[in-house]
This record gives sequence, C-alpha cells and structure tokens, in this order.
Amino acid sequence: MNKTEKLKMTFTPNTIEHLGVRMYSTLPPVIAELIANAQDADATGVKIHLSDTADKEIVISDDGHGMSFEDINSKFLRIGRNRRNEEGGQTSPGGRKVIGKKGLGKLSFFGIAHEIEVRTTQDHKRNSFVMRWEDILSDDDQSKQKDYSPEILEKDVKSSDKAGTTIILRKIERVSDFDANSLADKLSKFFIIDPDFNIYVKHNNEKTILIENDRKYSNLTKEVEWQVPADIDLESDYEKQSEIRGHLIAAEKPIPPATNMKGITLFSRKKLVNSPEYFSDSTSSHFFTYLTGWLEVDFIDDLGEDVIGTNRQSLNWEHPDMVALREYLQKMLRWLETDWRKKRAKIKEKKFDEGTGLKIGEWREHIPKNINDNLDPIINALTQDAELPDNEAIASLKGLQNIIKPYPYFHWQNLHPTLHNLVFPFYKSEDYYRAVSEGVIKYVREIQKKSTSGLNDSALIKFAFAPDQPPPPAPQANPELSVTKKFKRPNGTNFENDTISNIRRGHGLLAHAMWLAFRNPIHHELTSDLKDSGLYTEQDCLDALGLLSHLFRRLENSELT
Repeated sequence: MNKTEKLKMTFTPNTIEHLGVRMYSTLPPVIAELIANAQDADATGVKIHLSDTADKEIVISDDGHGMSFEDINSKFLRIGRNRRNEEGGQTSPGGRKVIGKKGLGKLSFFGIAHEIEVRTTQDHKRNSFVMRWEDILSDDDQSKQKDYSPEILEKDVKSSDKAGTTIILRKIERVSDFDANSLADKLSKFFIIDPDFNIYVKHNNEKTILIENDRKYSNLTKEVEWQVPADIDLESDYEKQSEIRGHLIAAEKPIPPATNMKGITLFSRKKLVNSPEYFSDSTSSHFFTYLTGWLEVDFIDDLGEDVIGTNRQSLNWEHPDMVALREYLQKMLRWLETDWRKKRAKIKEKKFDEGTGLKIGEWREHIPKNINDNLDPIINALTQDAELPDNEAIASLKGLQNIIKPYPYFHWQNLHPTLHNLVFPFYKSEDYYRAVSEGVIKYVREIQKKSTSGLNDSALIKFAFAPDQPPPPAPQANPELSVTKKFKRPNGTNFENDTISNIRRGHGLLAHAMWLAFRNPIHHELTSDLKDSGLYTEQDCLDALGLLSHLFRRLENSELT
C-alpha cells in the first residue's frame, strides 16, 4: 500500500473527550446519531443488532450510498466538517433534507465504545477500518493537536453489495441495558419516521422490531388529540405559524416523570432538536402533567445562524428567531389548556352520563336557573378537575343528583307518597291547578275508604272531620274520623277537650277549604281556562300540595270515633 494511501484524522484528544465521551454517555443518542447518518446517506432502512451472547457488540448497518476510500478521509474522518456548505445544498442526492451539519456526530460512538469498526461499500468496492480509543489517547498531552491513522482492514475490495455501511461498536462501556424493546421505545422519540425509511432493532436471535411513529406514545391512554395546525384555532401574527406541524396529545392520566415525555418535543428534518418542555417558567397548571406530543419546526434549519445545540437536545432560545418561536409556543399552550378543559369536560360528562344513567344536560334542563347558576362551579369542578379520579367524581355527581333531582322544588316538598306519584305528571306539564285538583279528588277517595257514611265530596269531608256545629248550649257533634285520638301529652295524660276540639275542627275546615278551592271550581269552569289564566302559579301549586300532603298524613293516622 502506498504511504499516501492511508487514513488520517486530525484532532486534539480533548475534542473527542468533550464532544464524544462526555456528551454521549448512553446508548440511545449514540445510535440516533448513526441512524441520522444512514438517513442522510439515502438508505431505505437501518438495522441495529444488539449482541451479548459473548462480548457485547452493537452492529448498525444501512443500505445507503456508502463511502469511497477518499470519502472516508475527506468526509467521515474530518471533525467539524459542514456537509451542507461543502456539498452546496440542503438535500441529499436522493432528495432528502440533510440532517447532519456540524460534523461531530461521528464522535458519539466513543461515548459508549472504545473500538469502532467501519465497513463501507460504494460502487461494489468495500473499505473497512478500525479506530481504537486507547490509540487516540496515546499521547500524554491531550490538548496537543495530532494526527491519528485508523487501522485499515480492507481497501477497495470487490464486493457483491453495491453500497451500504456497517458500523460495529466493541469494547462497550456504560451500557447495561441490552433490551431491544427499551431501545426501540427510546429511539422512536428521536425521530419522525418517514414511510420510506425503516428502523429495525434486534437483540441476539430474538424477533426483529420495526420502530414506528406510534411507538412514541403507545404506553399512553390518549384522551384529547390535536393535529397541528389543522385543529389549532389560534389567532397570531407569528409569520411561521402555518409551517409548524405535528401531533399533540393530552393523556387520560398524568404522565409519569420517569417517562421523560412530559412536554412538547421539537423536531427539524425528522430528528429531535429540543427535548420535551413547555417553553414557559409557569407550569403549575395540572394541564402540563397531561400534555405531550411533537412539533416539526423545519424552518429553523434554514436560518443563517445555527440555533441547534451540538447534542441536538436543545435550541438556542436566546436567538431572536427562537424568542419569537418560544412566544408563539407559549401562546399556543395557553390556547391548548383552554381547549383541553372544554373537551375534557365533555368527555367526562359523557362518562358521567354512562356512570350515573342520568345525562347531565337533561338533568340540568329541569332545574331552575338560580339553582343551576350555583351548580356551575360544582359541576365544573367535578368534570374539569384533573386530579379527581373519575369514579370519585361520578360518586359525587350521583350524590348531587340525589339531592337536587329534576324539578327540585317539587321533590323538596317531601310530599306524601300517594300524592307525590299521582300529581307529579301534572306538575311537570305545568298544569298546576289540575295537579292540586287531582290530589284533592284522591284525598276524598281515601276518606271514603275509611268512612262508613256512604257520603261523597263536600258532605263526606264535613261528616268525617267537621260536622256542622249547632249553636250553644246544644251538644257538640263528634267527627267520624279523629286525627287526634292516639296523641297524648309527653306525661301520658290527655289534652284538654277544647284543644282536641279546636284541632279537629281546624283540620276539618282545612280539608273542606281545599275542596272548595281546588275541586269545586271545575264544576263551573274549564280546567284548561284555569291552567292558562295564570291564577294558579307554580308556587301556589307547591304551597297547596304541601298542605294537602299534611292532610294525607293526618288521614293516614286517623281512627274512627
């Protein structure tokens, strides 16, 4: 091999220490960088194989356009190479928007592995080489610039494969979890995966996992979802508003902090550029414990100044364009919170309708406005309180509905059961006169069941409770039914005769007055006229029914004299 035909990487070891080892200390971000490289190479897919049957080894292979020997030297081994500037465009040969920009992602693998083998093929020519961390650090002066020549294993070896790249990570440190499902979950959060680019993960000989976009939120029970911008009805003068696209989710239950999913993730060119956050210092609202999702902000890659952090975990929020973006996202979050509360209240209300069997809307239709106004904050608290479990809210609502039934003023009268069941339909139809009239008729029939006189109507009421009294000194006539016979003073003695007589006579007069007021008029007038006249209001009806219920209860406890 000609001496000029060697691979060379120029660097200071401190550079790799800071940008590789310290910045990438866990497996997912390292693999994510290599996946991004495959995507930029126009690969249709990338395969990650975790092997720990013997020594730990990770193999990442793609079917992209690969690299020639010269490409390895001039592109791959050049630290800090700005691909977009050198290649004069923002897109790959296959037309994809290029993700790589800083030329530092290649250092990521040193964060977890001390030996890296690269096998890459282009135009049926395969080149392979090995880089070893110990060799890179061979010089005691870590701040001194040096050249490092990786060990060449193959140069332009004929291959049956036309193109592609395989990277093998060996001498792996820090990585304890070789679980394919866990890695797939974490990698899904680094990318918006296009249908024309597949990512596969496999552990040893286990089943291969295809990572899909839905995997990001597969462990969440979604309650409210928004497609951005279609579902965002937000007025704003932010000029990039229409270019922000994504999918936001409010979960049914608070998102556990350990998932690292609380907040909105920002992506540019399909790769994460800002970890989940709320873009605000004020996050005390319960809403923020339920919100997750992602937004694509590709326009930030087109800015003249680079605003994406080296590790692609955060943006430069001090940049004027990023300040404007942040202000808009804060405004969007405020709108989302309001919309979430409305939508969540409707969802909860539907659950409550199913849980209680009584629809909230229908229930409240038959409750007076002054009561409804006072119910508003209670209902809102039950349907919108994010921290109250549904079963507790439903139980509270059931209790509230038992206290405040439809037509509450009627139910709060606590009428005698016989009267209640009979007159309720007339009350609901606002036929207030007839409600009482039918009650009086029923009352008279109940008297007939106890009486032995054979009389009817007014005569029956008088005979049963208030027989006509002759003037003194003629003897007083006793009623047929006594409403006081079983009652005595607390000490067991009888009440005085005058007291008994007054109670009996007063009861009889009340009963007869009810007949005259609510039964006798229909002998001379049409009930429809009385209903429409306004003479008998709802309050008149309730007052009269209360008195009539008193008469029913006294009748129930009466005895023949």
